[in-house]
Amino acid sequence: MRASNWQINGQQVELNGHQIFYRDSGGEKPALLILHGYPTSSYDYWKVWDSLSQTFRVIVHDHLGFGFSDKPQGYSYSLIDQTDIAIQLWQHLGITHAHLLGHDYGTSIATELIARRNMGYEPIRLDSLTLCNGSMHIEMAKLRFIQVLLKSNLTGPLVARLSSFRLFQRNIRNIFHDPSQITAAELQDQWAMLIGNGGRAVLPRITQYIEERKRFWHRWIGGLQQSDLRTNIVWATEDPVAVVGMAHVLHEEIANSNLQLLPEAGHFPMLEIPERWKDAVTGLILND
Repeated sequence: MRASNWQINGQQVELNGHQIFYRDSGGEKPALLILHGYPTSSYDYWKVWDSLSQTFRVIVHDHLGFGFSDKPQGYSYSLIDQTDIAIQLWQHLGITHAHLLGHDYGTSIATELIARRNMGYEPIRLDSLTLCNGSMHIEMAKLRFIQVLLKSNLTGPLVARLSSFRLFQRNIRNIFHDPSQITAAELQDQWAMLIGNGGRAVLPRITQYIEERKRFWHRWIGGLQQSDLRTNIVWATEDPVAVVGMAHVLHEEIANSNLQLLPEAGHFPMLEIPERWKDAVTGLILND
């Protein structure tokens, strides 16, 4: 599926003065709320959309600054704000309880929701949490050099201006275990979504999530350690960024957790091994 088809089958809603793009499979099935990763979009889930939708009412949106959502200039792009936007979207869609899944960047939004839940604020009751290949333990992450440059106030704006499809393509392929599992057309669509609507200018700002993971480490990792929510950890083992050691640490420190490792897959298992990833996620959630 090309990104244009993905967009046609989605919708836009205005939240806090900004347009947010989302896909909602609808129906009366249990809700599965998905929080996508960096620097991509909800389009990451096109290969598993139909199969997940057979079991769940699947809802996924593009975070502000990503994909087909607005990319305002001079905005903080704080993960705290991204959490508020997600809650507003889900409430707009009438969600009262749901399973939650976060990948990469999305795992930080998920852990902010857990921290709030631990403090008694749970506007949407969470039935389970699934964490997938996210560098929540930022001290263990093997960041790409481009991420280090982009998050710097000194080099970020220049690197964003000079970034190219060739560089983007190389960086994405390098975090797949089998790069042949992502096509040139998919990469071109992802690149167009990344830089479209002023995306190049906000790229340094959205990359600041790395610093927030350090700043709020105790709030977010502490929130997981204190949580009693059933948590599934689904981890592709060949991820060069969110290394598999993180999955083991999370499993040890989250009391009520299950761990399922997915060998021979890299950072985007929903794109690289879609059926295996879907089966793992669905199986763990339904066994909760």
